[in-house]
Amino acid sequence: MEEEREERLPKGEKEMSFLEHLEEFRWHIIRALLSIGVFAILAFIFRGVIWNHVILAPSRPDFWTYEMFCRLGSLTGTDYFCIDELPFIIQNRRMTAQFTMALTSSFVIGIIVAFPYVFWEIWRFVEPGLYNHEKKLTKGAVFVVTLLFLTGIMFGYYIVAPISINFLTHFQLDPSIHNEIDLTSYVSTVMMLVLASGIMFQLPVVVFFLTKAGIITPAGLKTYRKHAIVVILVLSALITPPDVISQILMSIPLIFLYEISILIAQAIKRKEDRLLLEEENESNQ
Repeated sequence: MEEEREERLPKGEKEMSFLEHLEEFRWHIIRALLSIGVFAILAFIFRGVIWNHVILAPSRPDFWTYEMFCRLGSLTGTDYFCIDELPFIIQNRRMTAQFTMALTSSFVIGIIVAFPYVFWEIWRFVEPGLYNHEKKLTKGAVFVVTLLFLTGIMFGYYIVAPISINFLTHFQLDPSIHNEIDLTSYVSTVMMLVLASGIMFQLPVVVFFLTKAGIITPAGLKTYRKHAIVVILVLSALITPPDVISQILMSIPLIFLYEISILIAQAIKRKEDRLLLEEENESNQ
C-alpha cells in the first residue's frame, strides 16, 4: 500500500492529510467561482451587445443558421428552407423580469466562458491522486472535456435552438392565435437547449471514467446499444421542445458519441490488458 501511495506522489513531496486536502480543494473551488464571477460581471456590463447579438439573435430571420439553410435550399433550386419572418414577438409581463433575466443570462454566460478554467482547477486537484499509468491515460483530459463541452454548446446554439424556435413559432392551432412569447419563456428555452447540449456531449468522458472504474465494459456497451438508443431518444425528448425535429437533431450526435464511446472503452480495455500482461511478465521474471 505504501508503494502504491508513493507512486501517486512526485519525488520529494509528502502525502497530505485530509484537512490539507480539504483546504486545497476549497481554494480550487474559490478560484473557479471567482472566474465565473468575473466573466458574469463582464457579461452583465456588456449585456446590451450580448443580448442583441447572441441571446436574441436566433429570434431574427437574419440569424446565421437560417441563412445557411436558405443557401443550402438554393443549391437544390428551392426556397422552401428560406425564412422570411419568425411570426412571434417577445414581451415582458413582469416588473422584475428584465433585470432577473439580465442576472441569469450573465451567470450562465459566465459558466460557459469560464468552463475551461473551472474544469482545469478541478483537474489540478484530482490529477495528483492518480497513479502514473492513470495520468498517462487521462493526458489531455482538460482539452477533450472543454472541446466536447464547447462543441455541444455551439451545436445547441446554432442547430437545436434555432430549429426549435422556427418550428414552435410557425406551429399554429388557428391563424387568429398570435405568438406573444414571454421573455422568461424564450430565455429559459434557449438556455436549456444550449446547456443541455453541452452537458450531453460529455457522454464519451462519462463512459471513459465508468470504464476505468470497471462499471461498464465494451461488451456491455455493445449488448445494450439498442437500450442506449432508446434512453438517448427519451432524454432528447425531455430536454428539447415537443417537436420531432429537435428531438432527432439532439439524438443523432448523441448516438454518434455513443459509438465513439464504445471505441474509447475498447481502447482502454486493450491498454489495461497490455499493462496487466506486462506486470505478470515482470513478476514471473
